[in-house]
Amino acid sequence: MPTGQVKWFNETKGYGFLSRDDGGEVFVHTKALPAGVTTLRPGQRVEFGVAAGHRGDQAMSVQLLDALPSVAAAQRKSADDMAPIVQDLITKLDSVLPGLQRGRYPGKPEGQKIAMVLRAIADQFDV
Repeated sequence: MPTGQVKWFNETKGYGFLSRDDGGEVFVHTKALPAGVTTLRPGQRVEFGVAAGHRGDQAMSVQLLDALPSVAAAQRKSADDMAPIVQDLITKLDSVLPGLQRGRYPGKPEGQKIAMVLRAIADQFDV
C-alpha cells in the first residue's frame, strides 16, 4: 500500500489531499477515513489504497500510521524549569492566605497577576 502525508484536509467540506511518498497527490474523502476519525491534520503520516477516479487518483481505506505530537506538549516546560515557578507560586499564595482567612481578597491588580500565573501553570500540567 502507498504511504504519504496529509497535505491539507478540510473537515467542513469533508475532503483534502495527500502527498504520496513516491510523488504526486491523491484526493481523500471523509468516507475513506477509519471509523471514528473525522479529520486529518497536515503532516500526519498515512497509508492508503488508491483507486482511479474520473478526476484522478483517489485514496481508499486510509490508515493512520502515527499521530502527530501535540503542539502543547512540545512547548511544555521541563520539570526542572517548573519546580522554581511552582515554589514561587506557593510562596505567593502563602502570603495571600492570611488575608483570605480574615475574609479579604487581594486587590484587583494582585489578584489578576495570581490568576494569570495559576492559568499558565495549569496549562503546563494539562498537556
